[in-house]
Amino acid sequence: MEVRVRLAPSPTGTPHIGTAWQALFDFVFAKKMNGKFILRLEDTDRERYVPDSVTQIYEMLNWLGFDWDEGPDIGGPFEPYVQSKRLDIYKKYATELLDKEIAYKEEGAIKFKTTKDGETKWHDLVGDKDISFPNNTQEDFVLIKSDGYPTYNFANVIDDHLMQISHVLRGNEFISSTPKHLMVYQAFGWQPPKFAHFPVLVGSDRAKLSKRHGAKGAWEFRDEGFLKEAVVNFLALLGWSHPEGKEIFSVSEMINLFEFKDINASSAYFDIQKLEWLNGEYIRKMSDEDLAERLKEFLVDHPAKNKLEMAVPLIKDRIKKLSDFVPLTDFLWEKVEYEKEVFDKLNIKNEKQVLNSILDELKNLERPWKSEVFEQTFRDLAQDLKLSATQMFQLIRVAISGQLVTPSLFESIKILGEEETLNRIKAAISLLE
Repeated sequence: MEVRVRLAPSPTGTPHIGTAWQALFDFVFAKKMNGKFILRLEDTDRERYVPDSVTQIYEMLNWLGFDWDEGPDIGGPFEPYVQSKRLDIYKKYATELLDKEIAYKEEGAIKFKTTKDGETKWHDLVGDKDISFPNNTQEDFVLIKSDGYPTYNFANVIDDHLMQISHVLRGNEFISSTPKHLMVYQAFGWQPPKFAHFPVLVGSDRAKLSKRHGAKGAWEFRDEGFLKEAVVNFLALLGWSHPEGKEIFSVSEMINLFEFKDINASSAYFDIQKLEWLNGEYIRKMSDEDLAERLKEFLVDHPAKNKLEMAVPLIKDRIKKLSDFVPLTDFLWEKVEYEKEVFDKLNIKNEKQVLNSILDELKNLERPWKSEVFEQTFRDLAQDLKLSATQMFQLIRVAISGQLVTPSLFESIKILGEEETLNRIKAAISLLE
């Protein structure tokens, strides 16, 4: 049997990171088994339907590299993979159940008559375990709502059968619904797919993952400067353990090694700090050239887009996200806004006189300025003025940037240029007058 898995998001808003998480495991398992990864839009909740969400789902999957083998697409086949376009199909099968007296009408809806005797059970691939429910715990449920739209419990069974889905990978919050689904399969005499119920994503308080835990729409991670490779790697670590205990690995490596036995049965903890650490590791593994290109793509309207290569070596070891580049380096490209309070934190008396001495020394330095000469010059000046070297270099730093923390001082000065550095020292002196 060909392996066929499906991702079936509901287009009710910006795609949640949990949708990306499920997409990863669908994609990986399909590739592992040389099967098909299918995208289906479950858009029958018309009150919550958001048209723009459909495009966002496509873009999210494309950004993460989860190309689907079958499904809707812009300019491609649409109707077969969108539930709202298949209402006649659901009505046909609901009518069949009515004719078999396995379903009945109530208040304009069609409801399924659940079996009350015995139990419903299946073997779950996660944990390699049998799960069973007494049938008398299952209430009758709606198949077709009074508005003519099917419920999830009905439409997903019909679609999975007609699309020949072999394996259903989903969160364990669906375990309690699975007996209902299996009863529908049995009512039609269909062979159900195999099920793999993954642990639910939780936050630091072990409650179901929400925005208060740092979870966001998938796009928000991209817009905050997370690399797609790091995001995918992080998602893989939520619920799956690399057989060798590795924390950094590619999708290709995961595909090669993936087994359901390595899925953790306990809830997966979404740790935003772990994602930031992982993203920083990916940034440091990149070449300076590649990082500069990523920054150019991320900082579309940056005022110094063509000079980013110069700044990359300064910040590569200091940033966790691409967005961190901006506050660390904006003084290099933008006019500095000085604040007297920042100078005061240096605890230097006669700051203006010290800055005038710094300006005189810079004017006398042979050009181009050299790092070793620059450092020794201002160490000597600090000693002459009875300041520590730290105070001296911090004063120069604040004078050229307005900040107490920047990348390497001399490397920053090289990017600024000698004339701009002199102009900024003069501007700082003017502030202190």
